[in-house]
Amino acid sequence: MIGSLLYLMATRPDIQFAVCLCARYQASPRTSLRQVVKRIFRYLKFTPELGLWYSSGSSRSLRGFSDADHACCRIDRKSTFGTCQLLGTSLVSWSSHKQASVSLSTIEATNNAVLHSRTKHIDVRFHFLRGHYEKDDIDLVYIVTQNQLADIFTKPLEFGAFARLRGYRLKVFTMHSSRGILRANGPASLLSWCDE
Repeated sequence: MIGSLLYLMATRPDIQFAVCLCARYQASPRTSLRQVVKRIFRYLKFTPELGLWYSSGSSRSLRGFSDADHACCRIDRKSTFGTCQLLGTSLVSWSSHKQASVSLSTIEATNNAVLHSRTKHIDVRFHFLRGHYEKDDIDLVYIVTQNQLADIFTKPLEFGAFARLRGYRLKVFTMHSSRGILRANGPASLLSWCDE
């Protein structure tokens, strides 16, 4: 069942965090895991019209967002790192994963995720990015929590924040309606639970 959900994540970024969290426990599943997986399938059943929205008229600027929770896992206190990239206003890439090492701060958690993915190439990439930053090709900007697109990939959210990020920020919209109006909708909060 989790394998099917992992496949669906390719077109449904709104289930990324919940599915990745479930995948962590599939080696030794409990009844609670089965209930959560069923809840994700129910969510998908009642939101079949949701999908990614790609606008042909959007700009071609590339924007990336990254966020990390701080030691949310109650078992080993490792952080979850989430990232997403937009081309114009269209979401083109996203990910959510638990970090390999324990972080002492949120900043360290964000940095560790980048460093551990390709340690031997970090020096080259650092100098490449620093050069582009110095030439004003890229901007590094702090994003307040309310506008942080990567939040949906790092932690359970209450339904209002989840729906806002899902519908407005991540451009997951209802594709059809009786009046032809795009609208965001969904059931009660999917992500109201955390690690046991």
